[in-house]
Amino acid sequence: MIERESQQKSPAKRFLFIFGLFMFVFYLVVGLAIIFWDGVPLHLEKTYRVVFGVFLIAYSFLRLVRLLQTRRD
Repeated sequence: MIERESQQKSPAKRFLFIFGLFMFVFYLVVGLAIIFWDGVPLHLEKTYRVVFGVFLIAYSFLRLVRLLQTRRD
């Protein structure tokens, strides 16, 4: 018989993976909103808004990489 290479994950692991994907999208959208949307109620100069937005976008991709690395294990 052919063995399955990937075992089915438990519901808790599946939930944490979906939650991690949701948080990636959340941080990405918030970072983009801070940079491009002038209606965001942050009273910062444009330079600081861009820096903060880029930081959030970089953090979201860091979370995604870590999530995908733990998914392989």
